[in-house]
Order: sequence, then structure tokens, then C-alpha cells
Amino acid sequence: MANVLFLVHRLPYPPNKGDKVRSFHLLERLASRHRVFLGTFIDDPADRPFIDKVRERCADLHVATITPPTARVRSLVGLLDGSPLTLHYYRDRGMQRWVRQTLADQDIDAVVVFSSSMAQYAEDSGNRPLLIDFIDVDSAKWSQYAEAHRWPMSWLYRREGRRLLAYERHVAARSLRSFFVTEREVGLFTDLAPECVGVAEPMGNGVDGAHFAPDARLASPFAAGELPVVFTGAMDYWPNIDAACWFAAEVLPALRHRYPAVRFHVVGRSPALAVRALACESVAVSGTVPDVRPYLQHAAVVVAPLRLARGIQNKVLEAMAMARPVVASRACVEPVAAVLGEELLAADTVVEFVTAIAGLLDEPGRAAAIGAAGRARILRDYSWAAHLAVLDRHLEARPAAVVPA
Repeated sequence: MANVLFLVHRLPYPPNKGDKVRSFHLLERLASRHRVFLGTFIDDPADRPFIDKVRERCADLHVATITPPTARVRSLVGLLDGSPLTLHYYRDRGMQRWVRQTLADQDIDAVVVFSSSMAQYAEDSGNRPLLIDFIDVDSAKWSQYAEAHRWPMSWLYRREGRRLLAYERHVAARSLRSFFVTEREVGLFTDLAPECVGVAEPMGNGVDGAHFAPDARLASPFAAGELPVVFTGAMDYWPNIDAACWFAAEVLPALRHRYPAVRFHVVGRSPALAVRALACESVAVSGTVPDVRPYLQHAAVVVAPLRLARGIQNKVLEAMAMARPVVASRACVEPVAAVLGEELLAADTVVEFVTAIAGLLDEPGRAAAIGAAGRARILRDYSWAAHLAVLDRHLEARPAAVVPA
């Protein structure tokens, strides 16, 4: 058993959005084997009632509060000192003091960092082994944002991509291991940071197949007679906003022309104004729901029409685990080890989405078979225990970290 300092940019509970699902299971894995000292942030007041649930898993817990509008203004300091805006967004003196005190007072054996934004708090961790879970190459995400926006945001996002990449390279170079969610993300990062070949490796996402499982007790949330097409996710996240708006504007009209009973359900927390504006007879915007599983289980088809996506999308894995047929953009499909056409369907254009969804609506038996095959794939290849075991090897060995002079 080791004493592990675990630094996470968002309270890892409840596991109701992509990054929190991964960080929650990482916390569960660490806490089941080690004493965990957790430093984290809350950026949503709705998470505050769950602090005690997290505290139960930790030897010590420090929670700092981020107010997003204030943090966005604070992040602009990066324009003056040349650093990534992301670091200033998550910069907090109280967090820094707690980390330093924990390192001084506790016999910390290793530091585990979740997301590059928290690595700034590990800069003074000495020669303790540093393991960092980048999840995705965030710098590449900002560069992609630049391509999708006009000036001045394109300039700002492009700058953030460059500055964050430099910081990611700095952090990875002093880490014992750097983890990414897929081999593809590892390859992208090592192409951008060739000095990190041999340091970066994949640590995939998983699904709790016992929780995300078909259950006859889950009542349908949909109106009788409709054909629900469901998209889930945090709806204040720009790629999800873009996906929902694009699907509603471009794909849904053509789909409803052939199937008037189709209704598009956008299911997820904190829907942005652009998402709320979609609500109409043919589009339902749920906001936060107590349990996403009924929406998945009773969907005719689940879609993930993201035009900008990095790594493995939990929304895709969860829908597959619920034995529903999934049609997703190729950016979402490519990282998933699934047989196309048999376990998961890919589409990018309006015509491709309409054709794929129509084929499932026309052939319910085929749709059910794809759903069943998708669940079998998840149970076989996507357990959290199997994917997170890679972390155990490095913590149990606990070799001395290599710190550049």
C-alpha cells in the first residue's frame, strides 16, 4: 500500500460526465489499494452535496471552489506572462498550500495527476514518481477549436494549443509515465513530442457493465408511439452543443420526412442557450436527469454526431453496454474496438446518418442484434479493472522518478 497524492481538476463524483466517469473509477481503483490524499475543485454547486461521499474514500481531501466566470477572467493573465490560459484558470493559492503541506507532512510515495491543468501543483513534488493521466491531447483539442471558429477566438484557441502543448511536453518529460485514453492519442502526442516516446502509453476507458445493463424495471421516459433518437452528454460542452445543433438542423428534418414519429432527445446536464433553443415538437431537451439509463434503454437509436471528438466517448460505450444500436461519427467510432456494421455504425454526413438510422428503424431485428453484439463487446473488452491495471504496475513498483536537471 502506498500513500498517493491524487490531483483532479473536478470533483470525481457524481460520475455524470466523461471526465468525471474516468476520474471516479481511477479514484475507486486507487482507494481500494492505497491511501489517497485528494486535491480537487468544484465548479458546479450541484456537486457540493457529494463531498462527503468522496471524503469516505480518502485519507485526506481538499476541495477548492472555482467560479467559472471569474476563472475565465483570471485565465487571461496567461496573455501577459506567456503561459497557457488553462493553468491560470485552475490556479488557486489554497490548493497550492495544501499540496505543499501534504508533501511535507505525509510520507507521499507517488503523485498521480488527472489532466494537464493540475500538473502545476506537482511541480514541487521532488523526486517522487509522477504519473499523469492526460486523457486526451488537450492542446490538439484547442487547435481543432481554432479551425472551427472565427477570429479573434481562432487566434486565442490556436495560441492556447501551442502554449499548452509546450507545457504538456514539459510535464510528460519529467513524469515516470504519461497516460492517454487510446493508442491513437499516444501516437499523436509522441509525434508532437518525440522525446516522450517510451514514456507515454495507453490507459483506456471502461464501462461498469453491471450498472449499464438492460433492466426491465427501467420505465420508458418517452411518449407512446414516438421513435426516440437519443443523444447524451454534458450539454455545456462545446463539441456536444455543436453536435446537437447540427443534428437537429441538418439530419432531423430529413429523418422526420421519412419517419414523422421520430423525436430527437438531447439528454444531459447544463444545456447551453443554443441547446435549449432547440426544444420544439420534434426536439426534447431534458437538462439534468436522475438516471440516463432509461433514456438509453428505450431509445430506438442512440446517436453521437460529434464533429469534433478526442479519444473514446463514454456516451458511446454506455449506450453499447445498454444493448442499444449506436450511430456515431467516425471520430467517435475509430477509437472503439468494435466491428463496424455489426456492433457499431459510423456516419459523418447528413445522408450517412439518415441512411444508417433509417436502416435500424426499418429493421428492428437488425437493430436489436447490433445492440446485443455491442453489449457483448463491452463486457468482453471494456471493464475498468482491465484498463486501469496498467496504473497498478507503476505504483506497486514505485521506482524513483527521473527528474530533468
